Amino acid sequence: MDFDDLESHGTLQGDLDAELDDVAEVSCPYCGESSELSVDPGGGATQEYVEDCEVCCQPWLVRVRFDGEGQASVSLATLDDE
Repeated sequence: MDFDDLESHGTLQGDLDAELDDVAEVSCPYCGESSELSVDPGGGATQEYVEDCEVCCQPWLVRVRFDGEGQASVSLATLDDE
């Protein structure tokens, strides 16, 4: 199964639900505001990066993990937690 096929199957698992296309709905761990986060199945099975909240500008530590079925789990943490 290639990534084009993965995009048409399943949803993200974990703290959020989103289509596998490229967007996940998340809540900022600082201010609690909802925001859309782009996810990239082509970026590797395990991804970790820092992205700022669009509302309060605080930095998030974003972790994305895709399993063999194309299902992803996405988690956010404050940099203070790490």
